[in-house]
Amino acid sequence: MSVLPFDQRDGFIWKDGEMVPWKDAKLHVLTHGLHYGSCVFEGERAYNGVIYKSHQHAERFRKSAELLDFEIPYSVQEIEAAKKLTIAKNNLTNCYVRPVAWRGSEMMAVAAQNAKIHMAIAVWDWPSMFDIATKMKGIRLDIAEYRRPDPACAPCASKAAGLYMICTISKHRAERRGYADAMMLDWQGRVAECTGANIMFVKDGEIHTPIADCFLNGLTRQTVIGLAKDKGIKVNERRIMPEELAGFDECFVVGTGAEVTPVSEIGPYRFTPGAISRTLVEAYAAEVQPKVHA
Repeated sequence: MSVLPFDQRDGFIWKDGEMVPWKDAKLHVLTHGLHYGSCVFEGERAYNGVIYKSHQHAERFRKSAELLDFEIPYSVQEIEAAKKLTIAKNNLTNCYVRPVAWRGSEMMAVAAQNAKIHMAIAVWDWPSMFDIATKMKGIRLDIAEYRRPDPACAPCASKAAGLYMICTISKHRAERRGYADAMMLDWQGRVAECTGANIMFVKDGEIHTPIADCFLNGLTRQTVIGLAKDKGIKVNERRIMPEELAGFDECFVVGTGAEVTPVSEIGPYRFTPGAISRTLVEAYAAEVQPKVHA
């Protein structure tokens, strides 16, 4: 299947305070963010023209940069306004929203205190996929070879581009083996997350999910935990060992892209998407839709 490269698409990208034609939104090959990973981003989604949890995403975006020792030169309010403007300029309603910030090309060495901080926002069409029948079939996950790093070795609370290198490697390997994604363990061999989504399990009517201390505590993760508690479902945030997977009844992943997606298989382990998975797929679908106020 032929896919139009992202640098060849039509539309507009917000870059450093200005709207520029999509194909002109470029940077130099000697950019610090490219060579040394000094780059952070967000993954957001707009439903009917409204970005879900836009403010929280903007706050996390700025915090991610701070953890990488640079400051995004725009306030939370300015970032929110720029995202809305970009969606409107591209005439989109249901779309993916990608803010990104990086150190520029003024300095090309490990140290780059005086490099300019750039920011851009791109949006593209990405309809939601809440077809219950399709979702309830569940996806298949591999088990990744690479592990999430010790939080003493990396800024794990930052949505930093460099932390996704092992995710790309792991997802590629999983796809070559016929899986949709891969579940990653943490540096101590405990269950952590998938390559771009958090993971949850169900046993005896309760949810069990890993403690988010060496990977991102996703906004979707936080939302789903809140929705589950509102439904009277107990949520246990705890350490989970891989061998425990044999005892879980259901499994699902949660994230901006995945939304809430049931899982039918993780390597040798099998799950049957059931009532709790369905409840949260439906609850999340209702949650992210813009509320109409009379």
